[in-house]
Amino acid sequence: MREQLPRTVFALLLGISLAMFLTPGEDVPKSGPDDQVMHLVIFMALAVAGRWAGVPWVALAVGLVLYAGLTEVLQAVLPIDRHGDVRDFAADVTGVALGLFLSWVALRVGRARGSV
Repeated sequence: MREQLPRTVFALLLGISLAMFLTPGEDVPKSGPDDQVMHLVIFMALAVAGRWAGVPWVALAVGLVLYAGLTEVLQAVLPIDRHGDVRDFAADVTGVALGLFLSWVALRVGRARGSV
C-alpha cells in the first residue's frame, strides 16, 4: 500500500492539472505574470511527484514536456475560449527542469545522510 501512494499522488496531480489547463476560459482568472508562475509550480510538482513515483527521469522529462506542449495546443484548438502560449510552455519546461533538479538534490542529500 505504501508504494502505491506516490503513484496515486502523481496520477491525481496529472488529472488536476489537466482539468485546470482545459477549463473553459470564462472560468479561469485572467493571464498575467502569475500565470507563468502557476505553470512553473504545477510542472515542478508533477516532476517531483513523478520521480517519487519511480518514473525514470528521462521518460518523465520527455513525457512532461510533451504533456506541456499538448495542453498548449489543446488550449489553442479546442472551443474552450483559451489560447496556447509559448510563455506558458517555457514556464512548464522550466518547472520540469527545476522539479527534476530538486528531486536529484533530495536524493543526494538523503544518500549522504544514509536515509535512502
